[in-house]
Order: sequence, then structure tokens, then C-alpha cells
Amino acid sequence: MSSRAGRFIVIEGPDGAGKSVLTAALADRMRAQGLDPVVVREPGGTPAAEALRHEVLDRTRQFEPLGELLYILTARADLIHHVIRPGLEAGRIVVSDRYQLSTFAYQVAGRGVDPATATQLNRAATGGLEPDLTMILDIPAQRGMDRQVAAGKRQDRLDLQDAGFQQRVIDYYLAVAGASVRHLDGTRNPEQVQADAWKLLGERWPDIFK
Repeated sequence: MSSRAGRFIVIEGPDGAGKSVLTAALADRMRAQGLDPVVVREPGGTPAAEALRHEVLDRTRQFEPLGELLYILTARADLIHHVIRPGLEAGRIVVSDRYQLSTFAYQVAGRGVDPATATQLNRAATGGLEPDLTMILDIPAQRGMDRQVAAGKRQDRLDLQDAGFQQRVIDYYLAVAGASVRHLDGTRNPEQVQADAWKLLGERWPDIFK
């Protein structure tokens, strides 16, 4: 862990995996324990980042892959500067629905952006800020799509990409590994996933998450 006081926790995974549900549930449980988490989503979380989110997800817009990447990284840089770093420096827990792995899943694996270019640009946008823990929700593409349909979600520009794109995204997530990365079975019901995630938090920081 870095010398900063806070904890940076990221929830990742393909569309329909249940990231937003899990993020909200973990934040609620933290609050019930007297914690005061900062909860954000990507892209978004500031007025500028939300405007960029609207553009990049708009079904009527057309972006070439590098342009799409730059929109997302601009939103990320703004969110980090205005919300994430101040929260961490104040000693708070920051929980983010998506972060930099989404860039490599969607724009690199999905779109074919050069990995070295994406890495360099992402490092500039984040200033090297890494999560303390990333939890990836694994789920098959069709299962995620079915969930979105059942929830009545209006498909955005990324949801409408072809099956090959969606599978490349999922394959990337499945292959991610690292000391600060943990995979969860996103096909389980939300209560089970939430219990699994809370257990991981307790194992990582038993003095905080009880």
C-alpha cells in the first residue's frame, strides 16, 4: 500500500456483470459501519466527466478508437484531480465503478488501440494512481446482455458493439491477474456476490471491514 491514508477500491467487469449494484451495496454496508466512502463511476463523477460520458456513450456519435480513448482518459483525469485524490488524501475509502482496467478491456482489447500508447496516455491521466484492490466480476457475455434486457436498460453505444467485441472484452478481464486483483463469480445472485466481496475486504483490511 502507498503512503497515502485512504483506500482505493475498484469494481470491474463487463457490462451486465453487476458492478453498479455491488458498488452501491458495499458503500451502504460501509456507511452502516460508520465509514464515509467516496463513491464514483467511470466515466463520470464530475460535471466535465459526466458530459464526456454522455458523449462517448451516445448511440448517435461515432468515434475512432483513439478518440474514444482520449475522451475517457480526459474524464478520468478530471475525476482523479477533483474527487479521488482529495478523498484518499483525506483518509477516506474511495469505491469506483470502473477504472483503468476498463480502458484496456474496451479500448485496447475491444477496439485494438496500441497497448503501449494506451499505457502511456493512461499513466499521464492517472499520475500513476493505482487501486489498492480491484475486484473483477466475471460473467459470460450473453448472461450480461440478458440481465440488461431484464432490467430495462436502454443500450448505449458500447452495448451495441458486435459479439466479437464483447467477447474480447470478457477474455481480457478473465486473463487479468495480480497481487491487488481478485475475481468474483458474477453469475451468483447479488447477495452472494456482495458477501464474497465483503469477505475479500475483510481479508485485506480486517481492522476496517468487520
